[in-house]
Amino acid sequence: MTNRPPKLSVIIPCFNIEAYVPETTASLRNNARDDFEFLFVEDRSTKDRTYEALLGLTADLKNSRVIRHERNGGLATARNTGTDAAEGTYLTYLDGDDWLAPGYLARLVDSVERLGVDFVRTDHVQVFGTERQIHRAPEGRRNKPLDPRSSILPVDDTTMVDYPYAWAGIYHRRLLERGLLRFHDGLRTAEDRPWIWELHRKADSYAVASLRGVFYRRGISSSLTQIGDVRQLDFFRSFDLVLAELAEDPEADLLRGKALRNYCVVIAHQLLARERFERGVYVRLRRLAAEALGRMTEEELNEALVGMGEERVHALRRIRGGMKGVAA
Repeated sequence: MTNRPPKLSVIIPCFNIEAYVPETTASLRNNARDDFEFLFVEDRSTKDRTYEALLGLTADLKNSRVIRHERNGGLATARNTGTDAAEGTYLTYLDGDDWLAPGYLARLVDSVERLGVDFVRTDHVQVFGTERQIHRAPEGRRNKPLDPRSSILPVDDTTMVDYPYAWAGIYHRRLLERGLLRFHDGLRTAEDRPWIWELHRKADSYAVASLRGVFYRRGISSSLTQIGDVRQLDFFRSFDLVLAELAEDPEADLLRGKALRNYCVVIAHQLLARERFERGVYVRLRRLAAEALGRMTEEELNEALVGMGEERVHALRRIRGGMKGVAA
């Protein structure tokens, strides 16, 4: 690398993903440029030799560095470590068990430079074994600068704050300098919910590009989405942070309903996944759900739950009580 700062920093948090390191690093070799840097953050893996695999497989990857935590901190903290170490004009993220299409990063940089916005979001490809499924970012206005706030509402439809994946996009360094690229330390799930809400509330401009070069691996046993231990319950803290930060927004009354609907959707999803949870964790899930729903007024719940579907509304009714007038 020259003395000039890199054009792009790619931040890759890694935890117990030794089996996937070869595919991930191979995809980054197919994206390497002299002005790109790759920052692997090894979060003190406990079940395999992820760190050793990274050292071996990144030895010939241009401008790469492996940073190892002294202790496990979780995904949010690992992303922050990489973000703090990044020197690029632009930043992007990749989870350690996912991979990129050849040449994708160059297209991503071209897109954000051409559009001249604070950040660009993209589509992605979900991977279930050998199956591939394209997931589009929920914004129909493509390849044009937009006001990030214009993509938060409506309450009862899927919008960009329901598409929180940090790795599905690229972010200008000025967002970091404004404090908008940091995650809440210690969050082990739903860490990107407060992050995406703050980004859409406070950034000046963004765009959605029809790029789909990120391959997001689903259904693997080591993924936190497949694990039913206490880490899953961090989503309560995550959404409570969204609501607390939203309280200071000049349009708080308008946007709060959307945040409450997000919260209720995730609570219902977790309640309906009962078989995944350890018994004690599920008991705690129900208690925390009752407390969260109890902090919402009947009017707020009526607005949040309309059209959510009978199964989810019924699951929430059993926890909260009342809500007889809510239309499923």
